[in-house]
Amino acid sequence: MSARTGLLIILAFTIFRIVTLHFDATDLFVDEAQYWFWSQNLDFGYYSKPPMIAWVLRVFTGLAGSSDIFWLRLPGPLFHAATALVLMRLSRRFIRPEIEGWVGATYVTLPAVALSSVFFSTDVILLFFIALALIAYFELTKRRSVGLALLMGLGVGLAFLTKYAVLFLVPGGAIALFFIPAARISVRDFIIAVATSAVIAFPNLWWNLQHNNTTVRHTQDIAHWSDLGINLHGGLEFFSAQFGVVGPIVFFAMLWATWNMIRGRSEPREKMLVWLSIPVVLLITLQATVAKAYANWGVTAYVAGIVLAVWLLYRLWPKGLRISFTINGIACLLFPFAAIFSHQLILPNGKEVMQRYLGRADVSRQAGDLATQAGIGTVVTDNRDMVADLFHTLRGTPLKLYARPPADLPESYYEQEFALPADSSGPVLFLTTNPLNCAAETPEMLKSWTPENGNYRGKTIYAYKVGAGCLIQP
Repeated sequence: MSARTGLLIILAFTIFRIVTLHFDATDLFVDEAQYWFWSQNLDFGYYSKPPMIAWVLRVFTGLAGSSDIFWLRLPGPLFHAATALVLMRLSRRFIRPEIEGWVGATYVTLPAVALSSVFFSTDVILLFFIALALIAYFELTKRRSVGLALLMGLGVGLAFLTKYAVLFLVPGGAIALFFIPAARISVRDFIIAVATSAVIAFPNLWWNLQHNNTTVRHTQDIAHWSDLGINLHGGLEFFSAQFGVVGPIVFFAMLWATWNMIRGRSEPREKMLVWLSIPVVLLITLQATVAKAYANWGVTAYVAGIVLAVWLLYRLWPKGLRISFTINGIACLLFPFAAIFSHQLILPNGKEVMQRYLGRADVSRQAGDLATQAGIGTVVTDNRDMVADLFHTLRGTPLKLYARPPADLPESYYEQEFALPADSSGPVLFLTTNPLNCAAETPEMLKSWTPENGNYRGKTIYAYKVGAGCLIQP
């Protein structure tokens, strides 16, 4: 495949994804709604993530003059296209020009890329900045350059401001620097890169210190490091899921390249790519074995990993490249239609395939209507999913929206920054999935209902009219 063909494939898939976003019938997922809300309240850090995704969304919604779902998801396909172009350049400069087109086409058709082109996430931005850092790093292995060292530090620093998962690359990168002479860069350039990344990361580190290490503590909580044990099934499940994240042939090729390195059949550049990818997968597999891990936690492995897989397949199994592109490409073409026909795609048990992406906005609109009809100006909820969607769906309305104040440490950004003020008074509408008891008064139930479809399928939702004091913890 020529570079020109690779570029045309990237362009075609990007246009296809942008067009299909216009017809997407899903609601914002809780994380997407939260990222949007962060973008309306700019800071150097947030409860569960560093600030980059909020900054990116602020730029896109600001330029568009709209916070509609299309504009919140548009950065996905655009960032992925940019990452594919950077990887093409990296492949041409440091591997061989013949694989340039294949690298771009393979990356843009990865299953994980298809998913995150529809539902926007931090991983999309993270991969782009890692690609920038790697292309500068590989160039620095060839020559000294202050400018490239600054670019490498910029890429690492911005990746850190996107997601702390960039740190998973450090162990493998350190091993490569120690054992592979070709992987080393000058001490001066290394210091410049490290210093640059530290300066860029500092505002978020300072923010964490000023907020009781909130993001760090949240990361520890979701990793379940306080509840370690041995769960071989969890480790195997994560490892197996990687065949789906990047496609079966691509992940197999990465493992094949690793086996070749173990047998001493790899050249230095191939070893570098192995050390910048496979250790991440092994680290997160270990994490999944002793605690918990989600399938996307290993995503930092696949910037170098895609180049590694394509290079090996091009040399040893060219047909595998075509088969992989066909399988992943067909899946990528089909996936957006799952979002477009999300209400029509029903599983045998009656649930929608895209269930967790449906029904959220409807609950918010019903709550808003109930509050308006009852003459209540404030809506409060103890449910993170609900409060996230309330802020987005009811934006532009005169309603005041809050999370219920926590009894202990806040468990979400909303409880941390937008909890019902302690001095609140008067009636509020309280939205919850749990019956409300209040010693001070008897809450008035305005409505209870059990959605038959969507994220809240089978759950009873209660809307109460109650005094604000009833919801404020002593």
